[in-house]
Amino acid sequence: MKRFADSRAVVTGAASGIGAATARRLAAEGARVVVVDRDESGARAVADTIDGVWLTLDLADIDSIPAHAVEIVEAFGGLELLVNCAGWDVAMRFEETDADFWRKVVGVNLLGPIALTHALLPSMTGGSAIVNVSSDAGRVGSSGEVVYSGAKAGIIGFSKALAREVASRQIRVNVVSPGPTDTPFLDSFDETGKLAAAMQRQTPLGKLATPEDIAGAITFLGSADAGHITGQVLSVSGGLTMV
Repeated sequence: MKRFADSRAVVTGAASGIGAATARRLAAEGARVVVVDRDESGARAVADTIDGVWLTLDLADIDSIPAHAVEIVEAFGGLELLVNCAGWDVAMRFEETDADFWRKVVGVNLLGPIALTHALLPSMTGGSAIVNVSSDAGRVGSSGEVVYSGAKAGIIGFSKALAREVASRQIRVNVVSPGPTDTPFLDSFDETGKLAAAMQRQTPLGKLATPEDIAGAITFLGSADAGHITGQVLSVSGGLTMV
């Protein structure tokens, strides 16, 4: 039995990496998926492989989000699952960053998900779920990712508070917190591969996560199998961060 048969899902950051793996996993389990990303060609390509719908959206442009949310609701008529997966950062020391950089990092990683959730929440009914993707950088901190760590920590606080507010409507809100994951995002930080090799040596399970590993956790928390779980943070790090 497919766990998401006849369900409608939105996945952001779904043109590649964890978001793309999540969109494919949800579609394989029966969901109709809206693939959301600022990368139009990537979003279209993923949507074509899963018979889904694609939408170009830059989460840093929070003023545009309500109109795009209307498009989603008009196309689907409602929503059972929202996965806020999009993320962006560039590794550098905090002293080297500036206000424009802070605004983009916080926009994509925190304000964008808040705005999209705010816009789509009225279309969600009892039994629906929201899964927000944070990062273990937001739980334990990460050198070279100071503002990103703060934004991802904000996602955790936002999710827990929202879970309390919408519990009476039987809407669940949870967080998946990936550790080091083999994605293009990690590659952008680590052109030599030395960082990935070091993190792999430090991980008790002896390997980096794959996008599919994270997608499995997201899919579980979004499903009825997690029907009595809300306000929780699930770290998927191979044991690297046991918090």
